[in-house]
Amino acid sequence: MSDATAQQAAICSRFGSSVSVPAANLKVGIALRTLGKTPLNALRHLPEGDMSGWYIWGGERSSDDPAFFQPLHVSHLAEYCPSLLPYIGLAPGWRLLLAPGHEDVWYDESLLKTEV
Repeated sequence: MSDATAQQAAICSRFGSSVSVPAANLKVGIALRTLGKTPLNALRHLPEGDMSGWYIWGGERSSDDPAFFQPLHVSHLAEYCPSLLPYIGLAPGWRLLLAPGHEDVWYDESLLKTEV
């Protein structure tokens, strides 16, 4: 998934993001047990190691529980979270919230800060 699809490039262009599609072998952090809940939330930190920077969950709130997110290769997102695929090319620093009939996408500079 290293090359952006036309839909991914269009989403990035619409919101003013550079196109940064993560490689298929990189991982996302995904809360698999929450994916049936709405809204769908996703945010992207800076990539690190084999992590793409993406964190994805369903429902109103995330959790600090270390077991909340599970690693999943980007190549498996089509199976587990296909509605995110058009947005996966958004660069680090972007967030989104999707619900039926609703799309909210915004830039959050605080996602680029790492604790030292």
